[in-house]
Amino acid sequence: MSVEHFDVLVLGAGLSGIGAAYHLQKNCPGKSYALLEAREDLGGTWDLFRYPGIRSDSDMFTLGYSFRPWASEKSIADGAEILQYLRDTASEFGIDQHIRYSHRVIRAAWSSEDARWTLDIEVGAERQPVRYSCNFFYLCSGYYSYEAGYLPDFPGVENYQGTLVHPQHWPQDLDYSNKRVVVIGSGATAVTLVPTLARKAAHVTMLQRSPSYVMSLPDNDTVALGLGKFLPQKWVHKIVRGKNVLISMFMYRLCRHRPEFAKRMLRKGIANRLPEGYPVDTHFKPSYNPWDQRLCLVPNGDLFKALRKETASVVTDRIASFTAQGVRLESGQQLEADIVVTATGLNLVPCGGVQFEVDGQPKNPGQTFSYKGLMMSGLPNVAVCVGYTHASWTLRADLSSIFVCRLINHMAQKGYSQCMPVIDDSDIDQRPLLDMSSGYILRAVDKFPKQGKNAPWQQNQNYLHDLVDMKFGAISNRGLKFSRPDQDLKRSA
Repeated sequence: MSVEHFDVLVLGAGLSGIGAAYHLQKNCPGKSYALLEAREDLGGTWDLFRYPGIRSDSDMFTLGYSFRPWASEKSIADGAEILQYLRDTASEFGIDQHIRYSHRVIRAAWSSEDARWTLDIEVGAERQPVRYSCNFFYLCSGYYSYEAGYLPDFPGVENYQGTLVHPQHWPQDLDYSNKRVVVIGSGATAVTLVPTLARKAAHVTMLQRSPSYVMSLPDNDTVALGLGKFLPQKWVHKIVRGKNVLISMFMYRLCRHRPEFAKRMLRKGIANRLPEGYPVDTHFKPSYNPWDQRLCLVPNGDLFKALRKETASVVTDRIASFTAQGVRLESGQQLEADIVVTATGLNLVPCGGVQFEVDGQPKNPGQTFSYKGLMMSGLPNVAVCVGYTHASWTLRADLSSIFVCRLINHMAQKGYSQCMPVIDDSDIDQRPLLDMSSGYILRAVDKFPKQGKNAPWQQNQNYLHDLVDMKFGAISNRGLKFSRPDQDLKRSA
């Protein structure tokens, strides 16, 4: 089998992969590269999810790219706008010419003798086997499984005679007009779906086992609109992006260091948007501290508007079983539904499900430690783009790609063919890489690399710290070892 070779192969043509391609073109112009996309179109998450009302859960001045200003007046954008933004970005910079669609990477094998990865790939519906090789492998596939969302084992679900839908695979011909709809869940997907469905449905019930923190924000940025009247768009983007980074950092630190104050502030914001006497503590008082799980963003308070109009309601209870007509709760209450939407979360998969092998030995990502939240111990010449869990994904994805380009250039300048993170016993203090208590994270925590107790084996949630480290910090580090051709990996000076 012939093998096509590239200097760099990027896994995924979504938000992270397109950004990575831009940085490779700009900072490593002499390197050949390709993006390997398992789906038939670019966009990743924003092409996969098509449920009603899908939108960004952070502002587009930070979720958008630093190198291509977000031009829309909306700061909180819907999925179609974001997908078009990605398509336009890929087209403008010629990135779309480097994408290989319907390429599913199954296995990646590293040869120290050749200092390259060989990738076994299945192409198209026929799963035609092909092989590519590369000197550096950059995984930008996120960590959501695109195969199926998470569905709990609901008792009696086989008895339900209505329509059962998971948001990850929303039927485009589903008519919910004048239908009774129950949305199971309390996360970002549920609070997005409920007000959108309530515009046409007879009634929508958000059925939650326990509440989540919900915060309302306007879907446009008044500072951006004001500055846009007399400043160029690129300057507006930089200023507003910086402002939003600082605000998000402040909010995160406030929630972590003064959780009781943050709880009161969030509760007051919710109570002010609901009718007097509404049971706020029953339906909007979580049992955990803010940012132990992600805050759910509600643009313009649309969820609360639906609750005030009584086109939607919230029920906090546990499911005893499904019935033919809907759901029976542990309290005895019956919820009749023509449509049940299981917004019950996602399944996570590390590294796009790629199976790794180094010199004939299998390597499990769950048994590695994460170097700078980007590379994995014991795996040479490979990086994984993982964005922030407490801020916009793209903020860290941008910095990760900048660091990868600096690393590739450093290796070329020094004549190195291999680099690999190597952790010593003094740094081992196993902690989850994704340090949140959300169910979808806890279900997959053992599959992902771990954090250590000291830098560089920790993934920061501080953009300013990462900006200095990734963009300006030294490439050589005690945890990163380099080698030249025909040499064993050795510590770089």
